[in-house]
Amino acid sequence: MAEPPAAPTPAFYARAGGRISDWWTVLHPPYTTWHLSNVVIGAALGPPPGDDLDWVALVGCVAAFFLAVGIAAHALDELKDRPLRTRIGDRTLLATSSVALLLASGLGVLGAWYVGSVALVVWVPIGIVLVLAYNLELFSGRLHSDAMFALSWGGFPVLVGFLAQDPPIGDVATWARGAAGVLLGTVLAAAQRRLSTPARRLRRRVRQVDAELLLTDGTRVPLPRESLLAPLEQTLRLLCLALPLLALTLLLARA
Repeated sequence: MAEPPAAPTPAFYARAGGRISDWWTVLHPPYTTWHLSNVVIGAALGPPPGDDLDWVALVGCVAAFFLAVGIAAHALDELKDRPLRTRIGDRTLLATSSVALLLASGLGVLGAWYVGSVALVVWVPIGIVLVLAYNLELFSGRLHSDAMFALSWGGFPVLVGFLAQDPPIGDVATWARGAAGVLLGTVLAAAQRRLSTPARRLRRRVRQVDAELLLTDGTRVPLPRESLLAPLEQTLRLLCLALPLLALTLLLARA
């Protein structure tokens, strides 16, 4: 009997090699860029037409989310179950996530003081809880769900980016734009989840695929793992490109 084909890498962006390759893989560059783009989208929707974008608040928000999501959340995720099969030590992952989350929290509090928004301070501990509860599957994994992912990794960064621009309380149109942006981020993150979940299963949990297509003319076409992965991951790659382009477009529209 023929040996099953070698297992693929645990993610389409995973790199084999040394320590740098492991950290590249843990940081999930395409998805981190996607989620940081959500922050930019929210910020671009914050100031009313004619008002300038607060670039200090935007840069601070992007930095905080890079630390909290790009570093801390992904390091905790790897620490929990080793889904990416890296060789980074547990202590290193724990220390990295702790420092990154602490710095992100500090930036959040500093940003709230800079903007002068008490309400923004409330979202700092909420963000910490979301990172810890989701990635460590606390509370019996109740928060580790598709819906929570969409809200936490999609809608939440749009909302915080929007609030950091200190939108006028009474400006209904601006708040409507913000609400639409939060909904957009949530829906797109849900779409990411619908695509990435079966892709991860195929890459990380499926040893071998024995399937074929039976066409109407009786022809049988083999359906290997790569054929099942391709439409999922090609769409994910396009979405990972589309979100930064959308963020850039909204920023240029404010220029």
